[in-house]
Amino acid sequence: MSKVTIIIPNYNGIKFMKDCIESLRTQTYKNFEILVVDNGSKDESVDYLRDLESYESNLNIKVIYLDENLGFAGGVNVGLAACDSKYVILLNNDTEVFPDYVETLVNAIEKSEKIFAINPLMINAHDKELVDDAGDGYSLLGWGYQIGVGEKVADFTKRRAVFSACAGASIYRKSILDEIGYFDEMHFAYLEDMDLSFRARLRGYIIGFEPRAKVYHLGSATSGSKYNSFKVRLAARNNIYLIYKNMTNLQIAFNFFPLLLGTLIKTVFFFKKGFLTDYISGLKEGFKNLGECERVDFSEIRKTDILALEGEIIVGTFEYVYRFIKRHSS
Repeated sequence: MSKVTIIIPNYNGIKFMKDCIESLRTQTYKNFEILVVDNGSKDESVDYLRDLESYESNLNIKVIYLDENLGFAGGVNVGLAACDSKYVILLNNDTEVFPDYVETLVNAIEKSEKIFAINPLMINAHDKELVDDAGDGYSLLGWGYQIGVGEKVADFTKRRAVFSACAGASIYRKSILDEIGYFDEMHFAYLEDMDLSFRARLRGYIIGFEPRAKVYHLGSATSGSKYNSFKVRLAARNNIYLIYKNMTNLQIAFNFFPLLLGTLIKTVFFFKKGFLTDYISGLKEGFKNLGECERVDFSEIRKTDILALEGEIIVGTFEYVYRFIKRHSS
């Protein structure tokens, strides 16, 4: 049994998949297997993957072929249920990893049994001097954000704790995944990794950022663009789920006005972008479906962990504002 399973979800990603797979050939760490979950692709992905299974001898690679697109959450969950390795790396198909990527992530997560996940330094593949993601933060405005996005790679050299790990290239401890549950398939795609990290953090687990583990990331490759109707609607809907599931009623009341402010700001933003209808539709769908959400059982959560996380969200708000100003003033 391999110590690490690298799960790569794929949907019509033939133009990215080859480079992603090729970058895994040169890893300094060898005790891993690759599990591709194809989400019902209609391009040439299936033919390529079948050839890999049949003729590839240098990589330990398996493929699960799904008949339909279950989304990121559903597809990855199929992969998680099929593996029994100690660690799982979730890797987007539009990435290329550095040779010591797997080794560095494994070394980082093995520093403590309390570490749930480690986020690598994700670098913008279009401009390799800029950060794509150095872990994710969350703010009182109800916004998740990519730490360091658009900032200089050279400025990110120190390890740190982060609120959430990006599921595009992070490593996870499988035993904790089995404990807290996998991705919420109601999300389908977007913010499912924030929801997962939120649940882990409420239980006192740690998420870290490791700058020495590096990966190039194209970004929005599957959805096609940074903003589109599908993405705007799902992100708006899923953010409602995220707040309701992972905050106590008292927290929601305490955070009500900044959450309302964040919603109003995004309403204006998406109006200007031409996606107001999609954003409002997503919000409505989110509130409509709240009864179907599986909320965290807060009776099992220590109040100190809830308070600590609320404090981190407050601090995260100031970090978001600081990084926003820094990015737009440079």
